[in-house]
Formats: sequence, C-alpha cells, structure tokens
Amino acid sequence: MNHTDPRIDAYIVKSAPFAIPILEYLRSIVHAACPDVKETMKWSFPHFEYNGSILCSMASFKQHCAFSFWLATRLSDPNGLLASDTEKTSMGHLGRITSLESLPAEEHLTGFVTEAMELIDKGVKIKNAGGVVKEKKELVIPDYLLEALEENPQAKTYFNAFSQSGKKEYVMWLEEAKTETTRMKRVETAIEWIGEGKSRNWKYERK
Repeated sequence: MNHTDPRIDAYIVKSAPFAIPILEYLRSIVHAACPDVKETMKWSFPHFEYNGSILCSMASFKQHCAFSFWLATRLSDPNGLLASDTEKTSMGHLGRITSLESLPAEEHLTGFVTEAMELIDKGVKIKNAGGVVKEKKELVIPDYLLEALEENPQAKTYFNAFSQSGKKEYVMWLEEAKTETTRMKRVETAIEWIGEGKSRNWKYERK
C-alpha cells in the first residue's frame, strides 16, 4: 500500500485483538479502491484523505469498530447498508462492527469508496460533513466529537451530564470552524475543557 502512515500501523497493533483484522481489512479495501489515498491521524483515530479532502475514517473501541464516510449523506445506498439514524451513526456509518462477518460485502464497500472519490472529484461539499445533521429541536452530536469522547471516559461522563444547551454550545463552536485544522484544534481543546467539567464559555462565567 502506498501513502501509509506508521501512526496507523501503531494504532492497529494497539487495538483489541478482535479489532485488528477488521481494521486491516478496511484499510486494504480503501487502498485497493483508491490507490492515491493518503493516511493520517485526526482526533486520535485513522483517517484517509483523497485529493486534499477526507474520504473516510475508522476507529476501534473496546467492543466494536467504526467506519465512516465524510460525504455519507451524498452516497447512494440502494441496499440500505449505511446507518442513517443518530444512534447508529454515532458508531460509524456501517453501524457497530464486531467482526469481519458484520461488514457489508467487499463489492459494496469498494463501491462506497469509489463513489466518495467521485464526489470529491466533483468538488461536492457538505457543510455538516460526515453525516452530521442539524435539526431545530434535536441536537445531533458530530461523529468526530463522539469518537473523541470515547477516547476520554471522564470527558464523556461530563459531556453526557451537560444540559442540552451546554452540549449545543460545544457543537456549534466546532461546527463553525472554517478549516479542518481549526476544527481539529478545537476538538482537542474541547475534550480538555469537558474533561475538567467546564462549559464552552467557562472563562466568562461568574465565579
């Protein structure tokens, strides 16, 4: 495979035994379908980039793996293989992956990667990329924030205890980032603050 990142090799090796073959398989699928893909680490988990844009990402946890497409909402899915509801997308667009058998067929995975490449080539952009959908009444937490919280149990506990408005303040701050670099820095800062039980605007609160 070309354009590999040794940090992803290390990430896979450190993953739970059940996750290693899953991550290696998904990685091989992406490289086979997109020879020009470049690997990188964002928000502490593996991402794959194509032509300067995020193509997809994968992550492993204690009991499952996750795989997401940045432009998932624009992918055609005639077989209904991509998760669409909030609970499932929080675990990736392929749902909760616990074994190779729980993954869609290779041809379907390859098809998703190929179509995602075509969308990038066409310059397709989605403001709330990665399947994030903003609704007036229901707050949807971005996948990248959920994944980062999974990596920090203390921050996850505090975040879940926040009020709806408290969570919304962080989500809006992250979504307003104009560049990927800015968003990544904000995610790191957010996790640090949340892990300390601080609100988004804690600096301006009366003591």
